Amino acid sequence: MSLHPLVVKLGGAALSCTETLDKLFSAIKDYKESHADRALVVVHGGGYLVDDLMSALDIKVQKKDGLRVTPKDEINYVAGALAGTANKLLQGQAVKAGIQAVGLSLADGGLCKLTEIDPELGCVGKASPGDSALLQAILATGCVPIISSIGLDDQGGLMNVNADQAAVAIAAALDAELVLLSDVSGVLDGKGKLLPSLNQEQADELIHHGVITDGMLVKVAAAFEAAQALGRSIEIASWRYPEKLSDLFGGVSIGTRFNV
Repeated sequence: MSLHPLVVKLGGAALSCTETLDKLFSAIKDYKESHADRALVVVHGGGYLVDDLMSALDIKVQKKDGLRVTPKDEINYVAGALAGTANKLLQGQAVKAGIQAVGLSLADGGLCKLTEIDPELGCVGKASPGDSALLQAILATGCVPIISSIGLDDQGGLMNVNADQAAVAIAAALDAELVLLSDVSGVLDGKGKLLPSLNQEQADELIHHGVITDGMLVKVAAAFEAAQALGRSIEIASWRYPEKLSDLFGGVSIGTRFNV
């Protein structure tokens, strides 16, 4: 392949809107058709599906530092929602758009290695790059892998991974470029204005003043980690403007770019 692969992380409420997913996968299909020599991978979360399931089961959702607390007696539910429902929902949307897609998890082919982050978080793992051979073989067929943020530890136990962090590990395994698609347009300053670019010093200042918090804190940390690991800029942008996605996939910034 003449270009670095592209990893697109999809999350947030996008998974709950069929119209948005129709436009998103249409943009992916258009981009694939015009850039046949470039591999593209989708990595996803699906927190809203987990929240809905937990609510139906009358289980309280807890988070710590922007990460979902996942006790051992709840990991099966989380895995079912993410590796099952969310993954097949997205694969179905890809098929509907005319894209050949393969549903995977972080565990398939040893793609990512997982280690426990914090006992207080339960079955929540930190992903690091593993063996990309299986994923490379799938990409060589022209298919689009759609990868859930569920994996296995070295004892075969199910682990939940923050999808942004999972996307970073996969991008590192493939030496790929990375785009994190979110509910928001990017990182906003204290006045609600979009920041077109961000360095670590600026981010630390926004964190110190409580502007960057919760889930965005995890996302920002993942973006800087990826930029440093890959040696190239990373973009956080919104999925809310599907008409701009082809430009984004082609390298045009429409959100916040994280510089090395």
